[in-house]
Amino acid sequence: MSFLAKSPVEKTAGPYARRWWALLVLCLSLLIVVMANTSLIVAAPAMTADLGLSSSDLQWVIDGYTVPYAALMLLLGSLGDKYSRRGALLTGLVIFAAGSVMGSLVDETGLVIAARAVMGVGAAVVMPATLSLLVAIFPKGERARAVTAWTATSGLAIAVGPLVAGQLLRDHSWGSTFLVNVPVALLAVIGALALVPPSRAADMGRIDYVGGLLSIVSVGSLVYATIEGPHFGWGAGPVTAAVVAGIGLAAFVAWELRHPHPMLDVRRFRLRPFSGSMLAVLFFFFGTFGAIYYATQFLQFVLGYDALETGVRLLPLAGAVFAGAAATGWLTPKLGVKALVVAGMAIGTGGVFLLTRIDPASTYADFLAPMAMLGFAIGLSVSPATDTIMGSFPESELGVGGGANDTALELGGSLGIAILGSLLGTAYRDELTGLVGDRLPAAALETAKDSVGGGLAVARQVAQDPAGGARQAQTVVEAVHQAFAHGVAQTSLIGGIIMAAGTMIVFAVLPGRKAAAARDAADARRAEQGDERPERAGRPTGNRTGAYTDAR
Repeated sequence: MSFLAKSPVEKTAGPYARRWWALLVLCLSLLIVVMANTSLIVAAPAMTADLGLSSSDLQWVIDGYTVPYAALMLLLGSLGDKYSRRGALLTGLVIFAAGSVMGSLVDETGLVIAARAVMGVGAAVVMPATLSLLVAIFPKGERARAVTAWTATSGLAIAVGPLVAGQLLRDHSWGSTFLVNVPVALLAVIGALALVPPSRAADMGRIDYVGGLLSIVSVGSLVYATIEGPHFGWGAGPVTAAVVAGIGLAAFVAWELRHPHPMLDVRRFRLRPFSGSMLAVLFFFFGTFGAIYYATQFLQFVLGYDALETGVRLLPLAGAVFAGAAATGWLTPKLGVKALVVAGMAIGTGGVFLLTRIDPASTYADFLAPMAMLGFAIGLSVSPATDTIMGSFPESELGVGGGANDTALELGGSLGIAILGSLLGTAYRDELTGLVGDRLPAAALETAKDSVGGGLAVARQVAQDPAGGARQAQTVVEAVHQAFAHGVAQTSLIGGIIMAAGTMIVFAVLPGRKAAAARDAADARRAEQGDERPERAGRPTGNRTGAYTDAR
């Protein structure tokens, strides 16, 4: 048997023999691109101290990865469909590894942000390629289980990233959290060559580069405005970006409606299973990423856990993800997609609401149930939503489908961290000002209000100042802890309300079991006639008037 997997999956008679080994490679590739974000959460304090990062600098070290990651996935997924899905996976892994090497070697803020952006480009190639290859490799009867494993890997990365980073930071500098990606990426490249078969769309036609460019401008501008505006004020830059995003989105929709072979046929959003699942992924990761972002900070800055201890305490989240994934494989055939997605969103919403109980006396035990609920919800609901999204695309557009799913995921996470992080910062600053605003010099107060880490740094300075002393420093520490706990509780209330509203919207949009059963029966009839997935795809009929096939 040849080491390289050479035969295209489209030409394989019957299911691809090594598909479960190929899934392992796809999940490994997914693991490192998701870990690149979650590991940085616990590495942030060390980076801040070493590089002297301001709040703005740190935000862009984190989000320099997010902007290209979210903006490029749709176009790069389409390129993978056109030329080679496995080639896209390999290319993305190499780019990601190169950015990781760069990040481990540089020691200037601008270069670290640039390295993170390179990694984001690589991730934007890898992420949709993993999902499109998964759907291309697995027969329809096994696809739901494979998507469940893919989803569980995403949840696992949320907990494993901080754990791995924490272990590395005990003996190494923050650069090691970048460098650890390189051997894993190289292992994934070797595995992809040996186990993942070549795959590409047949008779795809020309790529809609104008639509791709408009999608980049729209999503990139939206993510930039979302990150910059809430955190640093709605000045000229964020406002301009928001306007560009709105104009770009309108132009994208208009162009796609007129194009005979659009990048993403926006008529697909008329399909309730597709639009409901996209909204579910977006709302779900809005609440989940936002809650994990500030819960991790509480564990580190208020409870005093180091990076490794914080990572260990996130492991129950990973275990809950696998429990939810196991449950969804058993329950989805019995209850249907809508029941599982909505139930998962409701459980996740409950987990966010539980964080409203956080106060300065809270311990790790107060975070255990919310984290377990969020993890279980990820495993329970994201897999059927993702499977529904991918089932809405024909075989020739699997990369675009993966890009659409992953854009919703990343956009939701970005919105959650940016908006909930901004609300947290505002509540923290207001509360801290009321507690110690008249006890600190103006400059020290501004530093303390910038972040919880800044507040604790001011307390250390007060302790070393002869005019201050240990007692006054302890007063500042207690005020910082109280202000941050207040911010977590207030932000969780607003985040929970947004999640609850999202749950009700998804409940209203997703069709019930009877409608889904009618859809599946229509699919089966079409398949018997030799056209496998037109009802799911809901794609244009091929004429230039843009007539749309939609039986729902």
